[in-house]
Amino acid sequence: MLIAPSILASDFSRLGEQIQMITQAGADWIHLDVMDGLFVPNITFGAPVIKAVKPYSDLPFDVHLMIQNPKRYIEDFCKAGADIISFHVEAEEDVTGTIEKIVACGAKPALAVKPNTSVETVFPYLDKLYMVLVMTVEPGFGGQKYMADMMPKVGQLKQKAPHLLVQVDGGIGVDTIASSAKAGVDICVAGTSVFRASCPKQMIADL
Repeated sequence: MLIAPSILASDFSRLGEQIQMITQAGADWIHLDVMDGLFVPNITFGAPVIKAVKPYSDLPFDVHLMIQNPKRYIEDFCKAGADIISFHVEAEEDVTGTIEKIVACGAKPALAVKPNTSVETVFPYLDKLYMVLVMTVEPGFGGQKYMADMMPKVGQLKQKAPHLLVQVDGGIGVDTIASSAKAGVDICVAGTSVFRASCPKQMIADL
C-alpha cells in the first residue's frame, strides 16, 4: 500500500518545506486537494501553487480536483506538474472527454466518487482509467471521521477491474487504515494524521 499525504493539512505558510519534509519522511505520493468553493464549500489553491511547489519533491503529484467543469482546467494542472489527476464523476457531464484530455496532456486519469454516489457510475469508464478514488468522507474539509462502510465499493472495483488502482481519501489514520488494507486499497491519502503527528516520518511508517 502507498501513502499519499494530503497537503491540505499542512502549514500553508511553509508549503515548500512541508512537501520536502514528507518526501524525506517516506511518502510515496504527494496528494493535492484543489477545491473551488462551488463543487465543495471550501476553497484551497489552484495550478499556480502546484507549479510553485513542484520543484520541492520528485514524488508523483496526485491532484484531486473537487471543482466544477474540470475539463476546462486540465491543461493548466498538467503544465503545473500534475502526474495523476482525479476528478469527480458528479461534477462533469463529459467524463470521457475529460479523461481523454488528461491523457492527451500527459497525466494519468482517475475518477472520484462521493460517499453517496454508487460506485457503478464509474464502471463505464474503467478501461480508460489509471485509478478510482473512493471518498471515505464528504469532500470539502480535512479532519472528518472515516466511513468504513465505503469499503464494499473497493471490493466491487477490485472484482470488476483487478488491474485498477483504488485510492481512499478521508479520515485515514493508524486506527482506520487496517480496514482499507483488508479491502484491497492500493493508495491511502492521509492528511491530518501525518501533518499533525509529532513525528510524521514515524506516522508514515506506522501507516
